[in-house]
Amino acid sequence: MKSPYKGKTGIKRLVNAFTYSVAGTYAAFKHEDAFRQEVILSAVLIPLAIYLGETGIEQALMIASVLLVIIVELLNSSLEATVDRISVKRHKLSKRAKDIGSAAVFFSLINAAVIWFLILVK
Repeated sequence: MKSPYKGKTGIKRLVNAFTYSVAGTYAAFKHEDAFRQEVILSAVLIPLAIYLGETGIEQALMIASVLLVIIVELLNSSLEATVDRISVKRHKLSKRAKDIGSAAVFFSLINAAVIWFLILVK
């Protein structure tokens, strides 16, 4: 079955994509505690990265590592919502999917911590 949203092109597609992105960000902020916490942390860390990074490369790496956490959290939240939409009953595959999504967030946090550590203790 073809999606009715896939036929749009040009400016209309860009406007729709932007609208969906804003709606997704709002939904994540409203419904996901971890996302809210990471956004607040990002609001602190991104200006700090600009201040503490000595070069543009350092600043970019520090900011990118923080944004990667946000991106992975959004993907994890969408995966969890999809699993819950299919069924809220306990199932080993649902647990596995959610655990793997959580692991992705965990490793993105480790990645950010390692990058910040390596840059700041040079």
